[in-house]
Amino acid sequence: MVEDQDIKTKVSPFAIRSGEIKVFDGKDGYVSMSQIIEKINIGHISDVHFKILELVNEFDFITSRQLFQLLDTEKFEIKSQDKLNNKLDQMVKLKMLTRYYFNSEEGKGIYRIYCLEKMGKYLLNSRGVECKWQPTDNTKPIAMIKKRLAENQTLIAYKNKVKMFSSYQVKVPMKAKNINKQFKATGGRITLAKNDRSIDFIFEVIRREEDWEQKLIDKMKLYKDFYANFVPLDSGFKSMPQLILLCEDERHMAETFKVIVMNGLEIENITLYYTTDLRQNAENLSNSLTVFKLDKTTNKYKQENVEIKALA
Repeated sequence: MVEDQDIKTKVSPFAIRSGEIKVFDGKDGYVSMSQIIEKINIGHISDVHFKILELVNEFDFITSRQLFQLLDTEKFEIKSQDKLNNKLDQMVKLKMLTRYYFNSEEGKGIYRIYCLEKMGKYLLNSRGVECKWQPTDNTKPIAMIKKRLAENQTLIAYKNKVKMFSSYQVKVPMKAKNINKQFKATGGRITLAKNDRSIDFIFEVIRREEDWEQKLIDKMKLYKDFYANFVPLDSGFKSMPQLILLCEDERHMAETFKVIVMNGLEIENITLYYTTDLRQNAENLSNSLTVFKLDKTTNKYKQENVEIKALA
């Protein structure tokens, strides 16, 4: 598998592309549970297959490369990406998983996206694993799927590269008190810890989807409300979490910042950080975050990379 820092692409694979559609790449037909039980009994379905199911259940949508990275960090002996792909093919044929790819005017996407199928849910339930999957979950729009894939990449990068990494949470429920509305951080939560001190990062993934500026405005109003009224233990945070906006590319960070400033959505209580998908590929994440500062001599905002030693 190519290491993150050796990836040469200049465009994030999780960016929105023109005219993009989601194409089914799974298997049709019927598979009985007795067929799967037979595979389990003869050892063709093992603990690693169940771990794959648990990860897909946790992340909803995930690529084979992301699965390989997660399994590797949890010390599962997969040996190679090809070996994992063979297992995934087997699981798709048994309708434990299904998969899709993206197609656009630029051509077919280079990766497949895996999500649960009904047999996968039955097997997880049989082992006492909570699984709320239902068939309509696989019909989510492309922008929502790509946000999850970008989130996955970020969580994995922090888990593998940041020494202070403690834990992650994929789905983060939060509440805007004044508006009295529940919402979720689309990019998950990462907790860093050292000795008895810890800090939480929450990520909001921004994609150039249709009407993305208005969607950003609506979401930032919820965050502004959350931070203005924050007290310890709100939404499970011991102290005020750090918000990071995960954008498609360098230019998109500036576009996102402009929308926030033009609509008066700056958050007074925190420094708002920005980053991009490709910045997560760096070997060291300590310089992966950016801020926008007002230059008083020119009265214009300037983008500056910041060094966060906790991310080394």
